[in-house]
Amino acid sequence: MKTILITGCSSGFGLEIARHFLARDWKVVATMRTPQADVLPPSDRLRLLALDVTDPQSIRHAIEAAGPIDVLVNNAGYGAASPVEFVPMATVREMFETNTIGTIAVTQAVLPQFRERRTGVVVNVTSSLTLKPMPLNAAYRASKAAVNAFTESLALELEAFGVRARLVLPGSSPDTRFRQNAHRVGLDHEAYADLVKKTFAPLLDASAPITRLQDVAEAVWRAATDPSSPMRIPAGADAEAWAAEAA
Repeated sequence: MKTILITGCSSGFGLEIARHFLARDWKVVATMRTPQADVLPPSDRLRLLALDVTDPQSIRHAIEAAGPIDVLVNNAGYGAASPVEFVPMATVREMFETNTIGTIAVTQAVLPQFRERRTGVVVNVTSSLTLKPMPLNAAYRASKAAVNAFTESLALELEAFGVRARLVLPGSSPDTRFRQNAHRVGLDHEAYADLVKKTFAPLLDASAPITRLQDVAEAVWRAATDPSSPMRIPAGADAEAWAAEAA
């Protein structure tokens, strides 16, 4: 029986990924900054661990407590929608600490066991926004694009050890707290009114393609279990459309 460790499991994609693997008889180590026992059904194959990906001590304790794992899913992250001139640098730094440096740090903590056992998979959840330029999300997009570059180079480093690294790129989902949790600054400034309307109108169109939680869980399953899966796996109808445009 294989074991998967997932970051950011309190809601959204991380929670659905945990449910997906539990339903397929995997052992699941679901991590979140503050563990919530009621978000997942009780199971003898489930462990909840505290993990703040921006805290080195928290990372060390969680990885030690988890023991040997077969798959790591770096899913924890958050966004910020702002014109560049208004986004606080403190927000930029915090976002890179979580989305980028946190992903690298957790990966680094797991790699020794993967290398020594000559098996394992790292799946990093980024964003379809990295597939083409989009305004008003520059810092968030940069934080996720950095993870794309990191993962592609990591995959080359790990080939000799039989360890794989893959990317899952979700589109926009109404089923997560991502939009509610995203930092928004300067979007009401009159100078950017037309751009804001043009950029975000598609997200309000009920007929537009979207990403469902299950799309991301299935993409992570493919990345984790199919050695022939591509490096970048778009998740969701909108993400797949963007990937086709970028090809």
